[in-house]
Amino acid sequence: MPVFAVAQMNSQDSIDQNLANATLLMQQAATQQASLLVLPENFACFAPGQQATTAERFDELQQQLQQLAATHGLWLVAGSIPCPYRPNGQPVSHGRVRSTSLLISPDGTTAARYDKIHLFDVQVGDNTGSYQESATFEPGEAVVVASTPFGRIGMMVCYDLRFPELALALRKQGADVLTAPSAFTEMTGRLHWQLLLRARAADTQCYVLGAGQQGTHGSRQTWGHSAISNAAGEIIAERTEAGAGIITAEFDLAAIQQRRESMPLLQHRRLGLLKDF
Repeated sequence: MPVFAVAQMNSQDSIDQNLANATLLMQQAATQQASLLVLPENFACFAPGQQATTAERFDELQQQLQQLAATHGLWLVAGSIPCPYRPNGQPVSHGRVRSTSLLISPDGTTAARYDKIHLFDVQVGDNTGSYQESATFEPGEAVVVASTPFGRIGMMVCYDLRFPELALALRKQGADVLTAPSAFTEMTGRLHWQLLLRARAADTQCYVLGAGQQGTHGSRQTWGHSAISNAAGEIIAERTEAGAGIITAEFDLAAIQQRRESMPLLQHRRLGLLKDF
Protein backbone atom coordinates (compact mmCIF):
# COMPACT_ATOMS: atom_id res chain seq x y z
CA MET A 1 0.00 0.00 0.00
CA PRO A 2 1.17 3.58 -0.61
CA VAL A 3 2.53 5.49 2.37
CA PHE A 4 1.44 9.07 3.01
CA ALA A 5 3.59 11.52 4.97
CA VAL A 6 2.40 14.70 6.66
CA ALA A 7 4.82 17.36 7.83
CA GLN A 8 4.84 19.73 10.77
CA MET A 9 6.95 22.89 10.69
CA ASN A 10 7.70 26.03 12.68
CA SER A 11 8.27 28.37 9.76
CA GLN A 12 9.72 31.83 10.38
CA ASP A 13 10.63 34.83 8.20
CA SER A 14 13.57 33.37 6.25
CA ILE A 15 12.35 31.82 3.01
CA ASP A 16 15.68 30.13 2.36
CA GLN A 17 15.85 28.58 5.83
CA ASN A 18 12.23 27.44 5.66
CA LEU A 19 12.89 25.82 2.28
CA ALA A 20 15.97 24.09 3.69
CA ASN A 21 13.85 22.77 6.57
CA ALA A 22 11.20 21.55 4.14
CA THR A 23 13.90 19.81 2.11
CA LEU A 24 14.99 17.85 5.18
CA LEU A 25 11.40 16.73 5.72
CA MET A 26 11.21 15.59 2.09
CA GLN A 27 14.36 13.55 2.63
CA GLN A 28 12.81 11.95 5.72
CA ALA A 29 9.62 11.15 3.79
CA ALA A 30 11.59 9.59 0.95
CA THR A 31 13.63 7.52 3.41
CA GLN A 32 10.34 6.16 4.80
CA GLN A 33 9.20 5.22 1.27
CA ALA A 34 6.39 7.77 1.21
CA SER A 35 4.52 8.31 -2.04
CA LEU A 36 3.06 11.67 -0.96
CA LEU A 37 4.16 14.44 1.41
CA VAL A 38 1.98 17.34 2.56
CA LEU A 39 3.66 20.52 3.84
CA PRO A 40 1.85 23.07 6.08
CA GLU A 41 0.23 26.36 5.18
CA ASN A 42 2.72 29.25 4.93
CA PHE A 43 5.60 26.78 4.97
CA ALA A 44 7.87 29.04 2.88
CA CYS A 45 7.45 32.13 5.07
CA PHE A 46 5.35 32.72 8.16
CA ALA A 47 5.82 36.34 9.18
CA PRO A 48 3.46 39.33 9.34
CA GLY A 49 3.59 41.60 6.32
CA GLN A 50 5.81 39.29 4.25
CA GLN A 51 3.16 37.89 1.90
CA ALA A 52 3.88 40.28 -0.98
CA THR A 53 7.64 39.76 -0.68
CA THR A 54 7.18 35.99 -0.67
CA ALA A 55 4.82 36.21 -3.65
CA GLU A 56 7.59 37.87 -5.67
CA ARG A 57 9.49 34.58 -5.41
CA PHE A 58 6.52 32.33 -6.27
CA ASP A 59 7.83 31.15 -9.65
CA GLU A 60 11.31 30.56 -8.24
CA LEU A 61 9.91 28.59 -5.31
CA GLN A 62 7.70 26.52 -7.59
CA GLN A 63 10.70 25.57 -9.72
CA GLN A 64 12.74 24.62 -6.65
CA LEU A 65 9.90 22.49 -5.32
CA GLN A 66 9.49 20.78 -8.68
CA GLN A 67 13.18 19.88 -8.62
CA LEU A 68 12.94 18.61 -5.05
CA ALA A 69 9.89 16.46 -5.79
CA ALA A 70 11.72 14.92 -8.75
CA THR A 71 14.91 14.37 -6.73
CA HIS A 72 13.06 12.56 -3.96
CA GLY A 73 10.50 10.78 -6.16
CA LEU A 74 7.55 12.21 -4.23
CA TRP A 75 4.15 13.60 -4.91
CA LEU A 76 4.28 16.89 -2.99
CA VAL A 77 1.49 19.09 -1.70
CA ALA A 78 3.41 22.32 -1.27
CA GLY A 79 1.34 23.68 1.61
CA SER A 80 0.46 27.21 0.62
CA ILE A 81 2.53 29.97 -0.95
CA PRO A 82 1.43 33.56 -1.67
CA CYS A 83 0.96 33.86 -5.44
CA PRO A 84 0.72 37.21 -7.27
CA TYR A 85 -1.40 35.92 -10.14
CA ARG A 86 -4.59 33.96 -10.70
CA PRO A 87 -4.71 30.54 -12.37
CA ASN A 88 -5.44 32.24 -15.71
CA GLY A 89 -2.25 34.28 -15.39
CA GLN A 90 -3.93 37.60 -14.62
CA PRO A 91 -2.37 39.55 -11.75
CA VAL A 92 -4.32 39.67 -8.50
CA SER A 93 -5.84 43.13 -8.12
CA HIS A 94 -5.88 45.69 -5.31
CA GLY A 95 -2.43 44.76 -4.00
CA ARG A 96 -3.53 41.34 -2.79
CA VAL A 97 -2.24 37.83 -3.56
CA ARG A 98 -3.70 34.31 -3.63
CA SER A 99 -3.01 31.63 -1.00
CA THR A 100 -1.97 28.87 -3.38
CA SER A 101 -1.44 25.17 -2.74
CA LEU A 102 0.45 23.22 -5.40
CA LEU A 103 0.35 19.51 -6.14
CA ILE A 104 3.67 18.57 -7.72
CA SER A 105 4.34 15.18 -9.28
CA PRO A 106 7.52 13.07 -9.03
CA ASP A 107 8.34 13.96 -12.63
CA GLY A 108 8.86 17.56 -11.54
CA THR A 109 5.73 19.11 -12.99
CA THR A 110 2.85 20.89 -11.28
CA ALA A 111 -0.20 18.62 -11.53
CA ALA A 112 -2.73 20.94 -9.87
CA ARG A 113 -3.13 24.34 -8.28
CA TYR A 114 -5.70 25.23 -5.63
CA ASP A 115 -6.32 28.74 -4.29
CA LYS A 116 -7.77 28.94 -0.77
CA ILE A 117 -11.49 29.69 -0.99
CA HIS A 118 -12.40 30.52 2.61
CA LEU A 119 -10.41 33.33 4.23
CA PHE A 120 -9.79 33.59 7.97
CA ASP A 121 -11.47 36.87 9.00
CA VAL A 122 -12.20 36.22 12.68
CA GLN A 123 -11.71 37.46 16.22
CA VAL A 124 -9.71 35.09 18.43
CA GLY A 125 -8.96 35.68 22.09
CA ASP A 126 -5.20 35.21 21.73
CA ASN A 127 -2.17 37.51 21.50
CA THR A 128 -2.98 38.42 17.90
CA GLY A 129 -6.67 38.93 18.54
CA SER A 130 -7.95 39.94 15.11
CA TYR A 131 -7.25 38.08 11.88
CA GLN A 132 -8.25 39.45 8.47
CA GLU A 133 -6.81 37.38 5.66
CA SER A 134 -9.02 39.14 3.12
CA ALA A 135 -6.95 42.31 3.56
CA THR A 136 -4.00 40.44 2.04
CA PHE A 137 -5.49 37.55 0.08
CA GLU A 138 -8.03 37.27 -2.70
CA PRO A 139 -10.21 34.16 -2.31
CA GLY A 140 -10.01 31.37 -4.83
CA GLU A 141 -13.03 30.34 -6.87
CA ALA A 142 -12.39 26.77 -8.02
CA VAL A 143 -12.86 23.36 -6.42
CA VAL A 144 -9.83 21.24 -7.33
CA VAL A 145 -9.49 17.45 -7.51
CA ALA A 146 -6.46 15.86 -9.17
CA SER A 147 -5.66 12.30 -10.23
CA THR A 148 -2.61 10.41 -8.96
CA PRO A 149 -1.58 6.75 -9.31
CA PHE A 150 -2.88 5.99 -5.80
CA GLY A 151 -6.18 7.90 -5.85
CA ARG A 152 -7.80 11.27 -6.44
CA ILE A 153 -6.73 14.19 -4.25
CA GLY A 154 -9.10 16.96 -3.20
CA MET A 155 -7.28 20.11 -2.12
CA MET A 156 -8.13 22.44 0.78
CA VAL A 157 -6.23 24.92 2.96
CA CYS A 158 -6.71 25.43 6.72
CA TYR A 159 -9.95 27.40 7.32
CA ASP A 160 -11.57 25.46 4.46
CA LEU A 161 -11.84 22.55 6.91
CA ARG A 162 -14.69 24.34 8.68
CA PHE A 163 -16.93 24.16 5.62
CA PRO A 164 -18.33 20.66 5.03
CA GLU A 165 -19.89 21.76 1.74
CA LEU A 166 -16.43 22.12 0.21
CA ALA A 167 -15.32 18.70 1.43
CA LEU A 168 -18.50 17.15 0.03
CA ALA A 169 -18.00 18.94 -3.29
CA LEU A 170 -14.52 17.39 -3.46
CA ARG A 171 -15.96 13.95 -2.69
CA LYS A 172 -18.62 14.39 -5.39
CA GLN A 173 -15.82 15.12 -7.86
CA GLY A 174 -14.23 11.79 -6.97
CA ALA A 175 -11.77 12.60 -4.18
CA ASP A 176 -10.34 9.75 -2.12
CA VAL A 177 -7.95 11.93 -0.10
CA LEU A 178 -8.37 15.48 1.20
CA THR A 179 -5.23 17.51 1.86
CA ALA A 180 -5.38 20.29 4.43
CA PRO A 181 -2.15 22.27 4.90
CA SER A 182 -2.89 24.47 7.89
CA ALA A 183 -1.72 26.93 10.51
CA PHE A 184 -4.43 26.68 13.17
CA THR A 185 -3.96 29.02 16.10
CA GLU A 186 -3.16 27.40 19.42
CA MET A 187 -6.61 28.36 20.73
CA THR A 188 -8.71 27.24 17.77
CA GLY A 189 -6.58 24.17 17.23
CA ARG A 190 -6.98 22.99 20.79
CA LEU A 191 -10.75 23.20 20.42
CA HIS A 192 -11.40 22.02 16.89
CA TRP A 193 -8.39 20.74 14.90
CA GLN A 194 -8.73 17.01 15.45
CA LEU A 195 -12.53 17.28 15.53
CA LEU A 196 -12.54 18.87 12.06
CA LEU A 197 -10.13 16.37 10.55
CA ARG A 198 -12.24 13.48 11.81
CA ALA A 199 -15.55 15.10 10.85
CA ARG A 200 -14.49 15.85 7.29
CA ALA A 201 -13.21 12.29 6.95
CA ALA A 202 -16.47 10.84 8.26
CA ASP A 203 -18.56 13.19 6.08
CA THR A 204 -16.74 12.28 2.88
CA GLN A 205 -15.37 8.80 3.58
CA CYS A 206 -11.97 10.12 2.49
CA TYR A 207 -8.59 10.12 4.16
CA VAL A 208 -7.80 13.60 5.49
CA LEU A 209 -4.18 14.74 5.76
CA GLY A 210 -3.73 17.71 8.10
CA ALA A 211 -0.26 19.31 8.02
CA GLY A 212 0.16 21.99 10.68
CA GLN A 213 2.45 24.75 11.78
CA GLN A 214 3.51 24.48 15.42
CA GLY A 215 5.24 27.09 17.52
CA THR A 216 5.61 30.86 17.82
CA HIS A 217 5.63 33.17 14.80
CA GLY A 218 5.88 36.74 16.07
CA SER A 219 2.76 37.26 18.19
CA ARG A 220 1.04 34.21 16.75
CA GLN A 221 1.05 30.78 18.38
CA THR A 222 0.14 27.75 16.27
CA TRP A 223 -1.21 24.42 17.43
CA GLY A 224 0.58 21.80 15.34
CA HIS A 225 -0.60 18.23 16.03
CA SER A 226 -0.30 17.26 12.37
CA ALA A 227 -2.49 14.21 11.83
CA ILE A 228 -3.93 11.70 9.39
CA SER A 229 -7.52 10.47 9.60
CA ASN A 230 -8.69 7.42 7.73
CA ALA A 231 -12.03 7.27 5.91
CA ALA A 232 -13.78 6.06 9.06
CA GLY A 233 -12.84 9.24 10.90
CA GLU A 234 -10.16 7.56 13.02
CA ILE A 235 -6.85 9.34 13.68
CA ILE A 236 -4.27 6.80 12.55
CA ALA A 237 -1.18 9.01 12.92
CA GLU A 238 -0.53 12.18 14.91
CA ARG A 239 2.52 14.24 15.82
CA THR A 240 2.20 15.08 19.51
CA GLU A 241 5.74 16.47 19.81
CA ALA A 242 6.49 20.16 19.35
CA GLY A 243 8.45 21.42 16.37
CA ALA A 244 9.24 20.02 12.95
CA GLY A 245 8.89 16.42 11.88
CA ILE A 246 6.78 14.03 9.85
CA ILE A 247 4.21 11.34 10.51
CA THR A 248 3.28 8.53 8.13
CA ALA A 249 0.43 6.11 7.52
CA GLU A 250 -0.49 3.56 4.88
CA PHE A 251 -3.26 4.47 2.45
CA ASP A 252 -5.83 1.70 2.02
CA LEU A 253 -7.98 2.50 -1.02
CA ALA A 254 -9.74 -0.87 -0.81
CA ALA A 255 -10.92 -0.03 2.72
CA ILE A 256 -12.34 3.27 1.45
CA GLN A 257 -14.26 1.49 -1.30
CA GLN A 258 -15.57 -1.11 1.14
CA ARG A 259 -16.76 1.59 3.56
CA ARG A 260 -18.52 3.49 0.79
CA GLU A 261 -20.26 0.33 -0.36
CA SER A 262 -21.40 -0.69 3.13
CA MET A 263 -22.53 2.85 4.03
CA PRO A 264 -23.34 4.65 0.75
CA LEU A 265 -23.70 8.17 2.10
CA LEU A 266 -23.75 9.95 -1.24
CA GLN A 267 -26.62 7.81 -2.51
CA HIS A 268 -28.58 8.40 0.71
CA ARG A 269 -28.27 12.19 0.73
CA ARG A 270 -31.61 14.01 0.33
CA LEU A 271 -30.47 17.59 0.75
CA GLY A 272 -32.49 18.60 -2.29
CA LEU A 273 -35.32 18.86 0.23
CA LEU A 274 -33.45 21.64 2.05
CA LYS A 275 -34.02 24.48 -0.39
CA ASP A 276 -31.98 27.05 1.51
CA PHE A 277 -28.96 24.84 2.20
